[in-house]
Amino acid sequence: MMSDQTALLVDLTDGVLTLTNNDAPRNRMSFAYMDALEEQVIRAGEDPDVRVLVFTAEGTDHFSVGMDLKQLMAEGPKRGVDNVLDQRRRVLGMIENLPKPSIATLFGYCLGGGLELPLACHFRFAAATGAQIGLPELDLGTVPAWGGTARLVRTVGRDHALDMILRAKKIDGPRALEIGLVQEVVEDVDAGLERARALAARVARNSPTAVATFKAACLAALGLPGPERQEIEARAYEHCLDSGEAAIGRENFAKVRAGEPVPWGPLKPLSPEG
Repeated sequence: MMSDQTALLVDLTDGVLTLTNNDAPRNRMSFAYMDALEEQVIRAGEDPDVRVLVFTAEGTDHFSVGMDLKQLMAEGPKRGVDNVLDQRRRVLGMIENLPKPSIATLFGYCLGGGLELPLACHFRFAAATGAQIGLPELDLGTVPAWGGTARLVRTVGRDHALDMILRAKKIDGPRALEIGLVQEVVEDVDAGLERARALAARVARNSPTAVATFKAACLAALGLPGPERQEIEARAYEHCLDSGEAAIGRENFAKVRAGEPVPWGPLKPLSPEG
């Protein structure tokens, strides 16, 4: 299924939803892009056919230079700047907390919002050459405003986050891998998208309930003491048993080992209370 919108290209194939910013070469995060992205992320959360999301951008130049500042100055007052920022925080929060994993491919400029969105994803791949990744908002007299400060600190640690933000530093793919900002470095844009789709296909073979349960437990446990983390893990394990997914996995162990499709049940998210 292929849907072509002005600002966002949408493709759903074999459970992998690929969302492509269609504003090459800079791939700015315009109002139209964010409106379309919010709609697609909401749909993805509700659509059982969507198992994994991949975020990328058109062309081979840049993932995204971030917010369209000219558009913000010209049209922001009509929408309300607070409303604009609230939407971006809301959409990134939805991506982070979806019961389905997400992957971002980083290449060229990945600046401001062009890094904040990948930080909300669960996997990030960067091109080996040409990537310039950073949150340079201090150069403009401001700070990251879409949740990037907290997510960067959580991802790479305080010292690396301070180094990047206070110096408005732009780092390349290999350096991003060194500090834990990305999980893999790939040869180029095409290789990144190919790798992202391959990983998405692999994750999509797993039980949707087990994937969602692990994600929810992992996020809920952040910053908690050890005993509370273990309690959350125990609730997650019990949920997989109670949902019947663990039994399906045991019954189809040969298929799991062979990489064959397993008849998992429908997604049953873990409730906050377990």
